[in-house]
Amino acid sequence: MIDFISDSVFASAVASLKRLIAVPSFNSEDSAVDGAPFGVGPRAALDEVLAIADDLGFDCFCDPDGYYGYADVGSGDSCFGIVCHVDTVPAGDVSAWDFPPFELNCADGVLYGRGVQDDKGPTVAALFAVKAILDAGFCFDRKIRFIFGTDEEILWRCLAEYNKKEDPIDLGIAPDAEFPLIYAEKGLQQSYLVGAGSDELMVDVVDSFNAVPSAAFYGGARLDDVKKALLARDFAFSESDDGITVLGKSVHAMNAPEGINAVSRLAIALADVFPNVGVLQFFKQFDQEAHGANLLGNVFDEASGQLTFNISSLQINADESRVQIDLRIPVTVDHDQLIQQLSQAVEKFDLKYVDFDYLKPLYVPTDSDLVKTLMASYQDVSGDRESKPQISGGATFARTMPNTVAFGAMLPTTPDFMHQANERWSKADMRLSMKIFAEAIYRLCVK
Repeated sequence: MIDFISDSVFASAVASLKRLIAVPSFNSEDSAVDGAPFGVGPRAALDEVLAIADDLGFDCFCDPDGYYGYADVGSGDSCFGIVCHVDTVPAGDVSAWDFPPFELNCADGVLYGRGVQDDKGPTVAALFAVKAILDAGFCFDRKIRFIFGTDEEILWRCLAEYNKKEDPIDLGIAPDAEFPLIYAEKGLQQSYLVGAGSDELMVDVVDSFNAVPSAAFYGGARLDDVKKALLARDFAFSESDDGITVLGKSVHAMNAPEGINAVSRLAIALADVFPNVGVLQFFKQFDQEAHGANLLGNVFDEASGQLTFNISSLQINADESRVQIDLRIPVTVDHDQLIQQLSQAVEKFDLKYVDFDYLKPLYVPTDSDLVKTLMASYQDVSGDRESKPQISGGATFARTMPNTVAFGAMLPTTPDFMHQANERWSKADMRLSMKIFAEAIYRLCVK
């Protein structure tokens, strides 16, 4: 086994990461122009990563419309893809950062900056892993293509455009999760349930599709009765001059059973007070069961486990009622049949199912050559023989490509600072990740 990552290669990778972190690249469609559909930031980051790849000697292409770019090296009849993204979430409260978020800083062996974990750091790590193999004198027996997206944090429109315009890869990895790898990602369905309005009450609580809501405010009719209903059910809430806020615990929607859904708790209490409002009776039957079993039965498969069902909003006014839902669907479950079952289940509450967005599942069997080679590479380099291939209710770009899995770049022991203030990645973990990438790509792509 060759250690491809020399001190000079690693130093060059960190220097290139510094260039990329310096480009704020969160979505800013209010600044969209021709060639920059998601704003000037994501486009500038795309130009910068292509410049880095060009400096490494790769053949680079930028989509004329600015949705994506790619960098090729090697040749052959098949194509190994490394699917990355250069957009990030915003920095948030800059005062919560110890260093400027759009500067790469190092303290005590730890790199700080927005995107250092998600996904600029892993992107640069994979680029220089490939470069290190070339510098060691090896040739690739297939084409390696780095694909750079610019809209991963929002709606993935960049990869939709790529798949419209470009030939598919044959197999690949997405370095945007954690090692050892994720071989199954549940289908992701986001939708609305829409029904009749109400003259009895108004509710307007909206959170992100993919988050269990931690708070739900109510300041409307029969407030004292609603308080009594909450107390009777032992649902925590706080009070203010304007009304009450039901309290929950926020987690990502893929882990919905681990959270406490404040919207569901508010709606269940409201159902006790307003029994004639159909949408509230829906919540009463749902009853915080975040697998959806009270509506749909036990939706499960051996490959990826149970369905998760998150409710993240409740809006009721005179015109309509509207509920926002997020389903993480087991990989072998028939999507269309499940949605038909759900549509029928909500009809008795006078609700109509309305589609919003769907991402197909990812499933690459653990006995495939790709998964076996990646696992062996990870185990041999890291020495970790205990960690197993994972399933996830989350979503990575891997599911946009055939025969592709999420592979790294965070180690099982790496603290998760994605999307947080002081996003960070230790230099030791980055270097080990580069070694794992290099070994895996060497085994898969070198003659």
